Amino acid sequence: MTTVDQILKHKGRKVHAIGPDDTVLDAIRKMAERDVGSLIVVEGGRPIGIFTERHYARNVFLKGKSSPKTSVRHAMSDRPVFALPEQTVTECMAIMTKNKIRHLLVLDGEDLAGVISIGDLVQSTIADQKFSIEQLEHYIHS
Repeated sequence: MTTVDQILKHKGRKVHAIGPDDTVLDAIRKMAERDVGSLIVVEGGRPIGIFTERHYARNVFLKGKSSPKTSVRHAMSDRPVFALPEQTVTECMAIMTKNKIRHLLVLDGEDLAGVISIGDLVQSTIADQKFSIEQLEHYIHS
């Protein structure tokens, strides 16, 4: 079974971050420039939350708040959910489903090791299934 660490080795460990006192407009611009759907909110070098497109839609746009005047702190989730490098794709899917989230921060000890999304987990599952099918076909034709 594929682990979080294997996914991060394949996709990379780069974390896109923003500060809690930056504006929501800055966050949206940063996500657009980097073509990502979330930013990790970091303060004092430590992750304190996550800001996603969903947070923008629900906590800013639908409430009629101003993106240039609203800080990320007032729109983010301040309860990020974490995964460990040794956890499996199946375990992470269960965590995401239970918490109704699409991103998991990955902690390696005290350090932020990366971020995985539901898309990363789906890609991994598809790759595993494709590999299994290829192995079965090879076995059948041998």
